[in-house]
Amino acid sequence: MGKCNIDHSKEDVRKKFESQMEWLPEDVCALFDDFLNRERTQEDLNEMFHLLKKYDLAEEEEREERNKKMRFLLLD
Repeated sequence: MGKCNIDHSKEDVRKKFESQMEWLPEDVCALFDDFLNRERTQEDLNEMFHLLKKYDLAEEEEREERNKKMRFLLLD
């Protein structure tokens, strides 16, 4: 995934999550509200947005890699 110069708000991340949640693992979905309710760096928000972006179109291997990165951010 390439780097993006756009800063994404919590609302941007929430909307992207909601658009992709039917394809995400249950454990990721269960932790997501807590992620957004805690104080987050702009870097964390941007990374999460890009992990979620086009998740539904990613191949299974790519999804597994994204899931690992999302879990790391969610449990941090």
